[in-house]
Amino acid sequence: MSSLQQIESLISGLSLQDQAKLVQDLPTLLPEWGAELAWQRIHRDPSPSEALSSVVDAVDAEFRRDLEAFPQIRVNT
Repeated sequence: MSSLQQIESLISGLSLQDQAKLVQDLPTLLPEWGAELAWQRIHRDPSPSEALSSVVDAVDAEFRRDLEAFPQIRVNT
């Protein structure tokens, strides 16, 4: 039995309340997964996101207006 199978077996043996708590606690237990999973959900979501689009548009406009405002980004010309 693989480690993953063992983990799945243990999780399925938890009460529904404990499973729900585990789901809530996963971002705290594995913080490096939280952001990545959130970005994956955003990336895979086919529906338009006006709020995200407006933020990206604002950053893009600022970037085009003042390249020096983003010193961490190098532009190859």
